[in-house]
Amino acid sequence: MLNQFSSPVVVTAGHTDPAAPLVVLLHGRGSHEREILTLADHLPAGPAYAAVRAPIAEGGGYAWFANRGIGRPVAGSLRATMDWFTGWLDAVAPAGRPVVLVGFSGGAAFAGGLLLDDPARYAGAAILYGTLPFEAGVPTTPGRLAGVPVFVAQGEHDTVIPRELLDRTWAYLCGESGAAAAARRDPIGHGIAGEARTALGDWLRERLG
Repeated sequence: MLNQFSSPVVVTAGHTDPAAPLVVLLHGRGSHEREILTLADHLPAGPAYAAVRAPIAEGGGYAWFANRGIGRPVAGSLRATMDWFTGWLDAVAPAGRPVVLVGFSGGAAFAGGLLLDDPARYAGAAILYGTLPFEAGVPTTPGRLAGVPVFVAQGEHDTVIPRELLDRTWAYLCGESGAAAAARRDPIGHGIAGEARTALGDWLRERLG
């Protein structure tokens, strides 16, 4: 399955030390790596930032997985792209290098899938304006993310991601998952609120020094 995708296209910002903490930025469906990289301009200067292009071409941009409905990944597709991603990650961030995932929209679902698949691999994850990939082959059992730092941001007026999935994600991450969750809802639609961006920067600073 790994060979069905091209080598990752990655753009970087921030610290160039290969041992510096790595923040991986994951764009939304139909977007691309250069768009999400602009988020790094608003985040702390200490870490290295890498924005990865999703491997599936879609709608003039790229997607992380095939969907069976908005916010509902096809399990086999998600498995294949997660394996592809972790192959890249293991090469750039061997054991001991802290890695935090920051995903927006479809990238949030992908980040959530990676975190649920291997919680011990990551120093934390930010799930921005998206849903976890429920019923998509990754565990969402009670206590799955015990003690894992997670930042959650949602828009009160988001009409892109189904509200039931946003609410389910909020309830799981702030409750039975056991995650150390910092969560906020802002009075916006499907986009990153300035206040949430600032809070994300503060959260990263606390996580990564």
